[in-house]
Amino acid sequence: MKVMLAKNAGFCGGIARAVRLIEKAFENGERLCFLGPPLHNPQLLESLLERGGRVIADIGEVTRGETVVLRSHGTDKETVDLLLEKNIPFIDTVCPHVQKTFEIVQSNNGAAVLILGKAGHPEVSAIASRCRGGAVVIKNAGELKTVKAEAGDSVEKNYIFVAQSTSKLAEWQKCVETTKKEWTNLILFGTICNATEVRQNEAEELSRRCDITVVAGGRGSSNTAALYDICRRNGPAVLVEKARELSPHMFAGVRTAGLVAGASTPAFIIKEVLKTMSDIANVQDEMSFEEMLEQSFKTVYTKEKVTGIVTSVSQNEIAVDIGTKHAGYIPFHEFTDDPGAKLDELVSVGDELELIVLRVNDVEGTAMLSKKRLDAIAGYEKVLEAEKSGEILTGTVVDVVKGGLIALSSGVRVFIPASQATVSREQSLNLEPLLKTQVQFRILETNEKRRRAVGSIRAVLRDQRKGLEEQFWNGAEIGKSYIGTVKSITSYGVFVDLGGVDGMVHISELSWKRIKDPSEAVSIGQKLEVTIKDIDRESRKISLGYKKSEDNPWDVLQKQYAAGDTARVKIVSITTFGAFAQVIPGVDGLIHISQISTDRIGKPSDVLSVGQEVDVKITDIDLAKKRVSLSIRAFLVEQGSRAEDAEDEPVSMEFGPPDAKPLTHKGQPNGEDTPQEVELLAEAEANIREV
Repeated sequence: MKVMLAKNAGFCGGIARAVRLIEKAFENGERLCFLGPPLHNPQLLESLLERGGRVIADIGEVTRGETVVLRSHGTDKETVDLLLEKNIPFIDTVCPHVQKTFEIVQSNNGAAVLILGKAGHPEVSAIASRCRGGAVVIKNAGELKTVKAEAGDSVEKNYIFVAQSTSKLAEWQKCVETTKKEWTNLILFGTICNATEVRQNEAEELSRRCDITVVAGGRGSSNTAALYDICRRNGPAVLVEKARELSPHMFAGVRTAGLVAGASTPAFIIKEVLKTMSDIANVQDEMSFEEMLEQSFKTVYTKEKVTGIVTSVSQNEIAVDIGTKHAGYIPFHEFTDDPGAKLDELVSVGDELELIVLRVNDVEGTAMLSKKRLDAIAGYEKVLEAEKSGEILTGTVVDVVKGGLIALSSGVRVFIPASQATVSREQSLNLEPLLKTQVQFRILETNEKRRRAVGSIRAVLRDQRKGLEEQFWNGAEIGKSYIGTVKSITSYGVFVDLGGVDGMVHISELSWKRIKDPSEAVSIGQKLEVTIKDIDRESRKISLGYKKSEDNPWDVLQKQYAAGDTARVKIVSITTFGAFAQVIPGVDGLIHISQISTDRIGKPSDVLSVGQEVDVKITDIDLAKKRVSLSIRAFLVEQGSRAEDAEDEPVSMEFGPPDAKPLTHKGQPNGEDTPQEVELLAEAEANIREV
C-alpha cells in the first residue's frame, strides 16, 4: 500500500502563531488560564494543561497573578472590553485573518452583516459581537435566499457579506453565484482563510486519487470536519484524533491511502498517524498474494450479520469498517428510535458493533447497515423463548391504539389488548395513563411468520396480587392499620386496595360529618390510612374504618363548650318542630320551636332561614345520646336581664299585631289598654316568670 501525505497538513500560520505566544508565556513563567479551549485539538490542549494551564468558562474565575489566554478563533467584544476595564492581563492569540474580518465589520458602521458559518462557533459569535448594524448567520446558499425573501423591500439597506475563515470554499462560491443574480447590491468580502482554501483543494485532489483517505484532527474542529466531508464525497474516508484509532482491516484491499490533517492538528499527531499507516502498509507487503487477493474480493450480502468498528460519527450517521472493500455506514434511524438522541453520545470511535446488512452497492462501494433491526431480530427470538418459558418481559408503552397498547421490548413491538392491560374492567376504559410507562407482561401468543406477538400485563399483575393476598391474610388482624388506595366508590361506601386484598369502608366510617355520597370525602386513587374493624376469613371480607378518634367532633365539642355557654351557630335545616344549627363542624344542635323566640310563632321558617347565623345558649349536652339542645329565647332573655341591670330605663316590648300599641316591660300601657293588649301582656309576663 502506498501512503500519500498532503503537502500542507498540520498547523496553519494563525495556529502556529497562537502556539508560539502560549509557549513563550510558559517560558516566561506566567500562570495561564484559557478562556475556552484555545485550539480545537484535544491532544494539544491536554499537553498545555499538563504544563500548568487551566480552562475557565468566565473571567470571574480568574485568580490574582493569572494571565488570560484568548482563543485563536476570536473572543466577543464585550469580554475583551471587560478585561481592559478590570485591568486583567491577557494574551490575544486571535488569528490575524480573523482579526481582519473583525476590522471589516467594524468599519462598516450601521451595515447589516450576513455571516456564512456555523451558528454558535466561537469565531462566528466573535464576529457577530462586532456588527453594529446587527448580524444574521447562514449556513448555505439556500438560507441566503430565504433571508433575502424575508427582507423584502429592506434589501436596499446597506448589507455586507463575510464568511467564517474555515467555511467550505464550494459553499461560499454558491453564495456568490446567488448574489450575482438576486442580490446585486450586497457587498461581499472573501474572508475564507487562504490556508483553509489550500487545504480543501488538496483534500479534494488527494481523495480522488486514493482508495481511502485518513483525516487527522479534532472532532470539534470546523476546518477538520470540512476536510472530512470533502474526502467522504470522493470515496471511503475515516476521521481519527489519534493513531491508535486506525486498524489494519480498514485498509484491506487498499493500494493507495492518503493523509490530510486539520489546521490545528499538531505535527506529532500527524507523524504518529503517518507511521501507523506505513506500518500497516509494511504488514500488507508481507502478506502472500493469495491472502491479499482473498481480502480484496471479500464482500458482504444483504441480511448478513457482520461486526463493524466505528471509524467516525457525524450528526446523521455512523461510519464503520466491516473488514471489506465497502464503506459501511449506519443511518441515524437505523441506530436508534429516539429522535432527540445524539449519536456521538451513544457511540465512540473504536467501538465494536454487531450489525445486519440492509443494502450493498458494489458500484459505489458502500454498505448500509442497521443495529436497530439486528436488535429486533434478537429481541423477537427472546419473545419466542418467553412464550414457551412463561418468562416475564419488561417494555415501554409507546402507543395507545384502538383496542389496546403497543409496548416496545428489546426492539420488538408487542400488542397488549385492553382486556389484558389492567386488572379491572374500569381501568381498561382509559389506558392513556400507561403511555410512556414501563410495564411487565407475559407473552400469550406469537405469529412467527408475521413477526407479531400478543402480551398480557394482567397475567403478571394477577400473579403478583395472588402472592400479596396470601401475605396479607397471614398477617391481618383486627385493629391493624394499613395504607391503601381507593379503588372504587359505591353509594354505600368505598373499596380500598390494601395490596392484594380489597376492604370496604362504609359511608358512616368515612367522615364524622354527615355526607350523602362517599365521593364527598374521598376520590379514586387517593391514599388512605385505614384500620381493620372486622374480618370474615371464610368469605374473605374485610370491614375498614377511616375516621380517627382524635378527630371526633364530640370530643372537640366537649373541650370547647359546656351547658350554659353561649355560641354563634349556623342554621342548617328547618323542621316543623324546630331548627337544627351547626355548633362546630360535625355537631348539630336542636333549637325547639318554643326556644326560637320570646314571642309565640306559627312555624320556625317564619323567623329563621337556612344559612342564617344566630346567637344561642347551650342548654344541654348529652354525649351519650349525641344530642345538643340550643335556645335563642334563653340567650335573648339573658341579654335582656343584663341590659335591665345595666340601665334603669324602660325597654319597649311589642306584642300582638303590628298596629297594637307598645307596652313597657313593667306591663303598663301607653295610653288606654284594649282587652287584647291586656291579654297579651299577661301572657308575656307569665312566659317571663316561667323562664
